[in-house]
Amino acid sequence: MPGRLMPRPALQAGFTLVELMVTVTLLSILAALAMPSMSAWIRNTQVRAAGDALQNGLRVAQAEALRRSRQTVFSLTDNAAPLSGLTAKENGKYWAINTVQISGESTDVAAFVEGGVLGNPGSDVTISGPASICFSSLGRLVANASPGVTGADCKTDTPTAYDISLAGADRNLRVTVAIGGQVRMCDPAKTMSSSTPDGC
Repeated sequence: MPGRLMPRPALQAGFTLVELMVTVTLLSILAALAMPSMSAWIRNTQVRAAGDALQNGLRVAQAEALRRSRQTVFSLTDNAAPLSGLTAKENGKYWAINTVQISGESTDVAAFVEGGVLGNPGSDVTISGPASICFSSLGRLVANASPGVTGADCKTDTPTAYDISLAGADRNLRVTVAIGGQVRMCDPAKTMSSSTPDGC
């Protein structure tokens, strides 16, 4: 029939194989460029998480010493269940707080207060510093050669410092505890000044 229009074929929407291959190639290149910085960011995050956990644990130990008006011992350990007993160990993946038995009081016993994890136990974050430190009832560092935790020997170095590091991380951290009990996290690669308040 003359004058009757033939229907047009429907247009197919989508990508051609060439467009899809170009997109995948560009995404692969971008991912390869971002991978090193993403790996460093993950390592820096692991260091920061361990530093925060360590700093918070130390502050809890000091606060418990003040609240209970008695000496507490903060220990690093590899024991995941420190309530049932622990051995203080440098570079431990966990932390624990115990009260110290009052000397001359046979009825008083040391008690477990609290424990925590220093980041991911499977990570390679290294924490170098003393296996244990003690806080007096005034929240200050105090020396105690036998605070009641196996392997613990509290000394009063000035200041006590824990260095937190991980291979491949851009930024390592340090947590310091002053004789007066002040707990602070800083960057050991910087010197503290008005322009770099996060330095050590």
